[in-house]
Amino acid sequence: MSSHIRVALVTGANKGIGLAIVRDLCRQFSGDVVLTARDEARGRAAVQQLQAEGLSPRFHLLDIDDLQSIRALRDFLREEYGGLDVLVNNAGIALADGDPTPLHIQAQVTLRTNFFGTRDMCTELLPLMKPQGRVVNVSSIMSLVALKNCSPGMQQKFRSETITEEELLELMNKFVEDTKSGVHRKEGWPDTRALTYGVSKMGVTVLSRIYARKLSEQRRGDRILLNACCPGWVRTAMGGPTAIKSPEEGAETPVYLALLPPDAKEPHGEFVMEKKVEQWGPPSQFPSWVPL
Repeated sequence: MSSHIRVALVTGANKGIGLAIVRDLCRQFSGDVVLTARDEARGRAAVQQLQAEGLSPRFHLLDIDDLQSIRALRDFLREEYGGLDVLVNNAGIALADGDPTPLHIQAQVTLRTNFFGTRDMCTELLPLMKPQGRVVNVSSIMSLVALKNCSPGMQQKFRSETITEEELLELMNKFVEDTKSGVHRKEGWPDTRALTYGVSKMGVTVLSRIYARKLSEQRRGDRILLNACCPGWVRTAMGGPTAIKSPEEGAETPVYLALLPPDAKEPHGEFVMEKKVEQWGPPSQFPSWVPL
Protein backbone atom coordinates (compact mmCIF):
# COMPACT_ATOMS: atom_id res chain seq x y z
CA MET A 1 0.00 0.00 0.00
CA SER A 2 1.28 3.44 -0.98
CA SER A 3 -0.86 5.54 1.34
CA HIS A 4 1.53 8.49 0.99
CA ILE A 5 0.74 8.79 -2.73
CA ARG A 6 -2.24 11.01 -3.48
CA VAL A 7 -4.84 9.73 -5.91
CA ALA A 8 -7.64 11.26 -7.99
CA LEU A 9 -10.32 9.24 -9.76
CA VAL A 10 -12.71 10.17 -12.57
CA THR A 11 -15.70 8.09 -13.65
CA GLY A 12 -16.94 7.80 -17.22
CA ALA A 13 -13.57 9.06 -18.40
CA ASN A 14 -12.79 7.35 -21.71
CA LYS A 15 -14.20 10.25 -23.76
CA GLY A 16 -15.75 13.71 -23.66
CA ILE A 17 -15.72 15.78 -20.49
CA GLY A 18 -14.40 12.89 -18.38
CA LEU A 19 -11.35 12.43 -20.61
CA ALA A 20 -10.70 16.18 -20.56
CA ILE A 21 -10.91 16.20 -16.75
CA VAL A 22 -8.38 13.35 -16.55
CA ARG A 23 -6.07 15.21 -18.93
CA ASP A 24 -6.17 18.35 -16.79
CA LEU A 25 -5.69 16.41 -13.55
CA CYS A 26 -2.69 14.57 -15.01
CA ARG A 27 -1.15 17.98 -15.67
CA GLN A 28 -2.11 19.70 -12.42
CA PHE A 29 -2.73 17.15 -9.67
CA SER A 30 0.23 16.06 -7.53
CA GLY A 31 -0.39 12.33 -7.47
CA ASP A 32 -1.79 9.44 -9.47
CA VAL A 33 -4.86 9.91 -11.66
CA VAL A 34 -7.14 6.93 -12.30
CA LEU A 35 -9.22 6.92 -15.48
CA THR A 36 -12.22 4.63 -15.20
CA ALA A 37 -14.58 3.33 -17.87
CA ARG A 38 -17.11 0.53 -18.11
CA ASP A 39 -15.63 -0.69 -21.41
CA GLU A 40 -12.08 -1.94 -20.86
CA ALA A 41 -10.96 -1.61 -24.49
CA ARG A 42 -12.18 1.98 -24.73
CA GLY A 43 -10.74 2.84 -21.35
CA ARG A 44 -7.31 1.48 -22.20
CA ALA A 45 -7.42 3.21 -25.59
CA ALA A 46 -8.07 6.51 -23.78
CA VAL A 47 -5.10 5.86 -21.48
CA GLN A 48 -2.91 5.19 -24.52
CA GLN A 49 -4.12 8.43 -26.10
CA LEU A 50 -3.06 10.39 -23.02
CA GLN A 51 0.23 8.50 -22.81
CA ALA A 52 0.95 9.63 -26.38
CA GLU A 53 0.54 13.18 -25.05
CA GLY A 54 3.18 12.51 -22.40
CA LEU A 55 0.74 11.92 -19.54
CA SER A 56 0.53 8.90 -17.22
CA PRO A 57 -2.99 8.02 -16.01
CA ARG A 58 -3.82 4.62 -14.57
CA PHE A 59 -6.82 2.61 -15.70
CA HIS A 60 -9.45 0.77 -13.67
CA LEU A 61 -12.61 -0.87 -14.93
CA LEU A 62 -15.79 0.61 -13.47
CA ASP A 63 -19.49 0.31 -14.25
CA ILE A 64 -21.40 2.55 -11.84
CA ASP A 65 -24.57 0.53 -12.53
CA ASP A 66 -22.87 -2.51 -10.98
CA LEU A 67 -22.38 -2.42 -7.20
CA GLN A 68 -19.80 -5.22 -7.34
CA SER A 69 -17.78 -3.19 -9.85
CA ILE A 70 -17.86 -0.18 -7.51
CA ARG A 71 -16.79 -2.33 -4.56
CA ALA A 72 -13.91 -3.83 -6.54
CA LEU A 73 -12.73 -0.28 -7.23
CA ARG A 74 -13.18 0.62 -3.55
CA ASP A 75 -11.03 -2.34 -2.51
CA PHE A 76 -8.35 -1.40 -5.06
CA LEU A 77 -8.18 2.17 -3.74
CA ARG A 78 -8.05 1.03 -0.12
CA GLU A 79 -5.30 -1.52 -0.78
CA GLU A 80 -3.25 0.56 -3.23
CA TYR A 81 -3.56 4.03 -1.70
CA GLY A 82 -5.17 3.69 1.70
CA GLY A 83 -8.01 5.94 0.56
CA LEU A 84 -8.90 8.58 -1.99
CA ASP A 85 -8.08 12.28 -2.34
CA VAL A 86 -10.22 13.42 -5.28
CA LEU A 87 -13.39 11.83 -6.63
CA VAL A 88 -15.08 13.20 -9.76
CA ASN A 89 -18.41 11.48 -10.41
CA ASN A 90 -18.73 12.32 -14.09
CA ALA A 91 -20.34 9.18 -15.56
CA GLY A 92 -23.87 9.71 -16.81
CA ILE A 93 -26.28 9.10 -19.67
CA ALA A 94 -28.91 11.04 -21.59
CA LEU A 95 -31.32 9.50 -24.05
CA ALA A 96 -31.73 11.35 -27.33
CA ASP A 97 -34.62 13.73 -27.91
CA GLY A 98 -37.42 11.82 -29.55
CA ASP A 99 -36.25 8.46 -28.25
CA PRO A 100 -39.24 6.09 -28.66
CA THR A 101 -38.55 4.25 -25.39
CA PRO A 102 -41.60 4.48 -23.08
CA LEU A 103 -41.26 7.32 -20.60
CA HIS A 104 -41.18 5.16 -17.47
CA ILE A 105 -38.40 3.02 -18.97
CA GLN A 106 -36.49 6.21 -19.82
CA ALA A 107 -36.95 7.32 -16.23
CA GLN A 108 -35.82 3.98 -14.84
CA VAL A 109 -32.73 3.75 -17.05
CA THR A 110 -31.66 7.38 -16.67
CA LEU A 111 -32.08 7.50 -12.90
CA ARG A 112 -30.37 4.13 -12.46
CA THR A 113 -27.12 5.54 -13.81
CA ASN A 114 -27.23 9.26 -13.14
CA PHE A 115 -28.75 9.21 -9.68
CA PHE A 116 -28.57 5.74 -8.16
CA GLY A 117 -25.15 4.95 -9.68
CA THR A 118 -23.75 8.24 -8.38
CA ARG A 119 -25.28 7.53 -4.98
CA ASP A 120 -23.69 4.07 -4.87
CA MET A 121 -20.32 5.64 -5.71
CA CYS A 122 -20.69 8.09 -2.85
CA THR A 123 -21.92 5.43 -0.43
CA GLU A 124 -18.93 3.19 -1.11
CA LEU A 125 -16.16 5.77 -1.62
CA LEU A 126 -16.93 8.71 0.67
CA PRO A 127 -15.74 6.70 3.70
CA LEU A 128 -12.37 6.41 1.89
CA MET A 129 -11.93 10.16 1.41
CA LYS A 130 -8.79 11.43 3.08
CA PRO A 131 -8.64 14.72 5.01
CA GLN A 132 -8.86 17.74 2.67
CA GLY A 133 -10.38 15.47 0.03
CA ARG A 134 -12.45 16.87 -2.81
CA VAL A 135 -15.64 15.36 -4.26
CA VAL A 136 -17.22 16.70 -7.45
CA ASN A 137 -20.57 15.42 -8.68
CA VAL A 138 -21.15 16.46 -12.28
CA SER A 139 -24.75 17.62 -12.46
CA SER A 140 -26.33 19.95 -15.01
CA ILE A 141 -28.15 23.26 -15.36
CA MET A 142 -31.00 21.00 -16.45
CA SER A 143 -31.44 20.22 -12.75
CA LEU A 144 -32.39 23.88 -12.29
CA VAL A 145 -34.67 23.73 -15.34
CA ALA A 146 -36.39 20.65 -13.92
CA LEU A 147 -36.76 22.34 -10.55
CA LYS A 148 -38.25 25.45 -12.16
CA ASN A 149 -40.85 23.29 -13.92
CA CYS A 150 -41.92 21.41 -10.79
CA SER A 151 -45.01 22.41 -8.84
CA PRO A 152 -44.41 24.80 -5.90
CA GLY A 153 -44.93 21.94 -3.47
CA MET A 154 -42.42 19.71 -5.24
CA GLN A 155 -39.93 22.58 -5.45
CA GLN A 156 -40.22 23.06 -1.71
CA LYS A 157 -39.31 19.43 -1.09
CA PHE A 158 -36.22 19.53 -3.32
CA ARG A 159 -35.07 22.89 -1.95
CA SER A 160 -35.44 21.88 1.70
CA GLU A 161 -32.31 22.43 3.79
CA THR A 162 -33.24 19.45 5.96
CA ILE A 163 -34.26 16.86 3.36
CA THR A 164 -32.77 13.47 4.25
CA GLU A 165 -31.21 10.90 1.96
CA GLU A 166 -34.12 8.56 2.66
CA GLU A 167 -36.66 11.24 1.70
CA LEU A 168 -34.76 11.97 -1.51
CA LEU A 169 -34.64 8.27 -2.41
CA GLU A 170 -38.38 8.06 -1.83
CA LEU A 171 -38.94 11.03 -4.17
CA MET A 172 -36.75 9.60 -6.93
CA ASN A 173 -38.47 6.22 -6.76
CA LYS A 174 -41.83 8.00 -6.76
CA PHE A 175 -40.85 9.80 -9.98
CA VAL A 176 -40.28 6.47 -11.73
CA GLU A 177 -43.57 5.10 -10.43
CA ASP A 178 -45.46 8.27 -11.36
CA THR A 179 -44.18 8.14 -14.95
CA LYS A 180 -45.20 4.48 -15.10
CA SER A 181 -48.69 5.36 -13.92
CA GLY A 182 -48.88 8.39 -16.20
CA VAL A 183 -49.54 10.77 -13.30
CA HIS A 184 -46.20 12.63 -13.18
CA ARG A 185 -47.68 15.98 -14.30
CA LYS A 186 -50.55 15.67 -11.81
CA GLU A 187 -48.08 14.84 -9.03
CA GLY A 188 -46.06 18.01 -9.67
CA TRP A 189 -43.13 16.72 -11.71
CA PRO A 190 -41.81 18.84 -14.60
CA ASP A 191 -43.06 18.51 -18.13
CA THR A 192 -40.01 19.48 -20.18
CA ARG A 193 -38.20 18.04 -23.18
CA ALA A 194 -35.40 16.73 -21.02
CA LEU A 195 -37.74 15.44 -18.32
CA THR A 196 -35.95 12.30 -17.13
CA TYR A 197 -32.43 13.72 -17.51
CA GLY A 198 -33.37 16.91 -15.65
CA VAL A 199 -34.97 15.03 -12.76
CA SER A 200 -31.99 12.66 -12.52
CA LYS A 201 -29.63 15.62 -12.24
CA MET A 202 -31.97 17.37 -9.81
CA GLY A 203 -31.47 14.29 -7.65
CA VAL A 204 -27.68 14.51 -8.02
CA THR A 205 -27.65 18.17 -6.98
CA VAL A 206 -29.79 17.55 -3.90
CA LEU A 207 -27.83 14.40 -3.02
CA SER A 208 -24.67 16.51 -3.09
CA ARG A 209 -26.21 18.98 -0.66
CA ILE A 210 -27.18 16.13 1.67
CA TYR A 211 -23.75 14.48 1.62
CA ALA A 212 -21.99 17.81 2.14
CA ARG A 213 -24.15 18.38 5.20
CA LYS A 214 -23.28 14.90 6.51
CA LEU A 215 -19.56 15.50 5.98
CA SER A 216 -19.79 18.76 7.91
CA GLU A 217 -21.52 16.99 10.77
CA GLN A 218 -19.49 13.77 10.89
CA ARG A 219 -16.02 14.79 9.64
CA ARG A 220 -15.87 18.49 10.39
CA GLY A 221 -12.14 18.55 11.11
CA ASP A 222 -11.20 16.80 7.87
CA ARG A 223 -12.16 19.77 5.66
CA ILE A 224 -13.52 17.59 2.87
CA LEU A 225 -15.35 19.69 0.28
CA LEU A 226 -18.16 18.21 -1.83
CA ASN A 227 -20.02 20.08 -4.55
CA ALA A 228 -22.24 19.57 -7.58
CA CYS A 229 -21.47 21.43 -10.78
CA CYS A 230 -22.60 22.12 -14.31
CA PRO A 231 -19.88 21.84 -16.95
CA GLY A 232 -22.01 23.75 -19.48
CA TRP A 233 -23.30 22.72 -22.89
CA VAL A 234 -20.40 20.73 -24.28
CA ARG A 235 -19.67 19.23 -27.71
CA THR A 236 -19.77 15.55 -26.79
CA ALA A 237 -21.79 12.54 -27.89
CA MET A 238 -24.32 13.63 -25.26
CA GLY A 239 -24.24 17.38 -25.88
CA GLY A 240 -24.21 17.20 -29.66
CA PRO A 241 -22.09 18.92 -32.33
CA THR A 242 -23.74 22.34 -32.00
CA ALA A 243 -22.90 22.83 -28.31
CA ILE A 244 -21.05 26.00 -27.36
CA LYS A 245 -18.15 24.51 -25.37
CA SER A 246 -15.30 22.15 -26.15
CA PRO A 247 -14.72 19.23 -23.74
CA GLU A 248 -11.65 21.10 -22.46
CA GLU A 249 -13.82 24.11 -21.60
CA GLY A 250 -16.40 21.82 -20.02
CA ALA A 251 -13.72 20.37 -17.75
CA GLU A 252 -12.77 23.74 -16.27
CA THR A 253 -15.33 23.95 -13.47
CA PRO A 254 -15.07 20.28 -12.37
CA VAL A 255 -11.26 20.56 -12.28
CA TYR A 256 -11.45 23.86 -10.39
CA LEU A 257 -13.55 22.14 -7.70
CA ALA A 258 -11.33 19.04 -7.67
CA LEU A 259 -8.25 21.18 -7.04
CA LEU A 260 -9.56 23.58 -4.41
CA PRO A 261 -6.56 24.41 -2.18
CA PRO A 262 -6.04 22.50 1.08
CA ASP A 263 -6.97 25.49 3.26
CA ALA A 264 -10.22 26.21 1.35
CA LYS A 265 -13.43 26.18 3.38
CA GLU A 266 -15.83 26.76 0.49
CA PRO A 267 -17.63 26.15 -1.75
CA HIS A 268 -19.16 23.17 0.00
CA GLY A 269 -22.57 21.67 -0.69
CA GLU A 270 -23.12 24.12 -3.52
CA PHE A 271 -24.18 24.03 -7.17
CA VAL A 272 -21.36 25.60 -9.16
CA MET A 273 -21.38 26.83 -12.76
CA GLU A 274 -18.60 28.75 -14.54
CA LYS A 275 -16.65 28.47 -11.25
CA LYS A 276 -19.35 30.48 -9.48
CA VAL A 277 -21.89 29.35 -6.89
CA GLU A 278 -25.46 29.40 -8.19
CA GLN A 279 -28.44 29.58 -5.87
CA TRP A 280 -30.21 26.23 -5.68
CA GLY A 281 -33.56 27.45 -6.86
CA PRO A 282 -35.14 28.50 -10.13
CA PRO A 283 -33.15 31.54 -11.31
CA SER A 284 -34.90 34.50 -12.87
CA GLN A 285 -33.05 33.97 -16.13
CA PHE A 286 -31.37 31.02 -17.84
CA PRO A 287 -28.65 31.20 -20.51
CA SER A 288 -30.12 31.43 -24.01
CA TRP A 289 -28.93 27.94 -24.95
CA VAL A 290 -30.92 26.19 -22.20
CA PRO A 291 -33.98 24.32 -23.55
CA LEU A 292 -36.88 25.38 -21.36
